[in-house]
Amino acid sequence: MTKLPTLTAYLNAMQKLLAFILQIPPIDPSTHLRTTFLLRLTGDVMTSVPGYPPQMKELQTLLDFLDDLDQTWSAVLKNQVWDSATGKGVDLIVPVDGIKPGDLPIRSSPVSQTERTRLRSLLVTGTAGLEEWMTGLNTSGEDYQIALQRAGLLQGFDDLFSVTLSEMGTYDGSVNDPAGMEGTC
Repeated sequence: MTKLPTLTAYLNAMQKLLAFILQIPPIDPSTHLRTTFLLRLTGDVMTSVPGYPPQMKELQTLLDFLDDLDQTWSAVLKNQVWDSATGKGVDLIVPVDGIKPGDLPIRSSPVSQTERTRLRSLLVTGTAGLEEWMTGLNTSGEDYQIALQRAGLLQGFDDLFSVTLSEMGTYDGSVNDPAGMEGTC
């Protein structure tokens, strides 16, 4: 649970923490640290947001943050460096003249299968929790999904974490075919 007074204040604080985590390079031994911190942040966000009263005026800010988190996870799953100027992951390019004979090789370990499983669980259960939370919106008796549609937010919530889930091999959150998971551990 958080002590910040509003959802917007909480999301602003989490945005700063996310920016800090994204400065961790996807180069061993830091790769695992970046993933661990991002898993923790994701879990905290997914459990803390429902602790605030849902307000229509804050949902766009929430949607923007969750989209940033989705783009971040896509970059992490691809072992990319975060480009803060474009807000996207980019491949790490090490100039050949920067490598000296005798130096240890530069490595970037992929996200482990355990971390992928934990991430999928956080996203699926967290998204379900957000959906339940949104039923508490003050919509004057109108179904919350109709209110979201009228506000132009429904598609964004329907597409939550679609980039990350697609990167992990499923869009609908169903279990992957084990044959397609070879080489991910």
